[in-house]
Amino acid sequence: MQVTLNELAILLAALALAAPLARWLGIAAVLGYLVAGVLLGPFGAGALFSEQDAEQVLHFAEFGVVLLLFLIGLELRPKRLWAMRQAVFGLGTAQVLLTGFVLAVIGTLFFDTQWQPALFAGAALALSSTAFALQVMEENGELQTRHGRLGFSILLFQDLAAIPLIALAPYFAVTAKQLAPHIDYIAFARGIGTIAAVVIVGRYALDLLFRVVALSKVKEAMTAAALLTVVGITLIMEAIGLSASLGAFIAGALLAESSYRHELEADIAPFEGLLLGIFFTAIGMSLNLRLLISEPLLIVTLTATLILAKAVILFLLGRWQGLESGPARRLAFALSQGGEFAFVLLSVGRAAGVFGKQPSEILAVVVTLSMAMTPLLLMLDRLLFPKKAEPQRAFDAMPEKDGHVVIAGFDRFGQIIARVLRAKGIPFTALDISPTQIEFVRRFGNKAFFGDASRPEVLEAAQVGRARAFVLAIDNVEDSMRAAELVKSHYPHVPIYARARDRMHAMRLLDLGVKALRRETFLASLDLTRVLLLGLGYSERVADRTVQTFREHDERRLNEDYRLASDAEKLIERARSSHAMLEKLFEEDEIEEAKLAQAEKNQRDTKSKTRAGAA
Repeated sequence: MQVTLNELAILLAALALAAPLARWLGIAAVLGYLVAGVLLGPFGAGALFSEQDAEQVLHFAEFGVVLLLFLIGLELRPKRLWAMRQAVFGLGTAQVLLTGFVLAVIGTLFFDTQWQPALFAGAALALSSTAFALQVMEENGELQTRHGRLGFSILLFQDLAAIPLIALAPYFAVTAKQLAPHIDYIAFARGIGTIAAVVIVGRYALDLLFRVVALSKVKEAMTAAALLTVVGITLIMEAIGLSASLGAFIAGALLAESSYRHELEADIAPFEGLLLGIFFTAIGMSLNLRLLISEPLLIVTLTATLILAKAVILFLLGRWQGLESGPARRLAFALSQGGEFAFVLLSVGRAAGVFGKQPSEILAVVVTLSMAMTPLLLMLDRLLFPKKAEPQRAFDAMPEKDGHVVIAGFDRFGQIIARVLRAKGIPFTALDISPTQIEFVRRFGNKAFFGDASRPEVLEAAQVGRARAFVLAIDNVEDSMRAAELVKSHYPHVPIYARARDRMHAMRLLDLGVKALRRETFLASLDLTRVLLLGLGYSERVADRTVQTFREHDERRLNEDYRLASDAEKLIERARSSHAMLEKLFEEDEIEEAKLAQAEKNQRDTKSKTRAGAA
């Protein structure tokens, strides 16, 4: 890369200023990088970088996209992906296919484009900006809502869909002589074989490599090994004609279950963030703003078409999934823009001959404008449909403690736990969000502190990091999940003992990795059922056995239902078969009970005969 030291200093200065300024202005860092690139590039006010410089910087910074795909692969743990499979592969597939098809039809009919480049461009524009959407939903506290989880699932599928699109770009190419390149089936088979070999060898070799490197306890060696893994597999992929991005994704997926996954993510993330920042800055340099002057009507029309088409499809899909109009609208606006991978795919498509320089430049400007419109659309939504905000009382000051138990939620459930701990002399800090509840329990000699355990500053004030355990007894399900996620992410060493409101709440806690949980009414209901059976004339042994059989069956079924959580039809089918299975278990218990009763009767008869003979 022929960039001088002065130009590198200017580029790094832009990166250092762009993200903080973007955050201060309330926009995504990606948009800040794009604006910085526009200002530095040949079409901006500064014109500090030529078009050749921008292309060289872009070529170098594409390794940031490679590292991004590696990190995406790391996050795709099979258990997590399987639990989300219906939303990811069902809703995500529907969004990408519908949006890509609609945009391709619009491009073919109204913009006189051949179907191959129109379809590729439609698929590229169907992908939203993960950085924009996740930031917006997180800032508004919507990631934990149902439409936030659906949005995350769609974004996850879009990240996955980008990989085959990158690899298949040459097959959408259109030239004057042929519509598509000839498919080399030998090369295709070689590619599949190489991928299979990499997966099989990497599955066993990579974890061993990192174990050996970790034994050296040299941090730089682990970082070098992580980068070597990404570079090595991408080089293998490129050698057989496949994309570097695909190789990076496979490398990440291979290490998704590795015990060194978190260490790898921590080592790679700074390089990925820096290079992605350079990549988006280079994209900004490459944006031909003269097109806004020469083709303003075309660009505005394309931008409006993109946002409207994606928003309408996302809104309808949200309603199809059972969302109310408000959440469906928020989902639609949050994901209505073009995304980071659109720039990647436009660059790949241009290199593969899918379309020429000017169409790719026009679409890049359209994607940028659509990203800039996202905050404005969401701001407009908040103005037209305002939410009533309730003022939050400051949380109470809490005493310094070490080795204590934190109880989040101090109603009937949390109070019972607190009484036992107090009787055993175990220190605890109880938190509750209701001032009335705090005042009520203090009248009876119980001390609790006002504080929302779903807020990180409250957990920090309660010294959760120094606690022996965290008891999750919050009544509200969403607040409970937010608190559990905060403790899991910020204090992973602190064990969580959770109260689940119902079966679905229990499944969400299981999905988060919380194993020690109890459904709040489950054991009490079983105990009352036992008393009922006794009142109906059953013996204590039958009542105990019936309740125990049901408890074991239901706890086993909970774990089985958890694996089917995203498939409603299979859950219904499972419920029906489970009822039949439970009836069968009870029948077996009755047969066993009859055998035991007969054995006892025979034993009594034998004893009676023995006593009669002795007499």
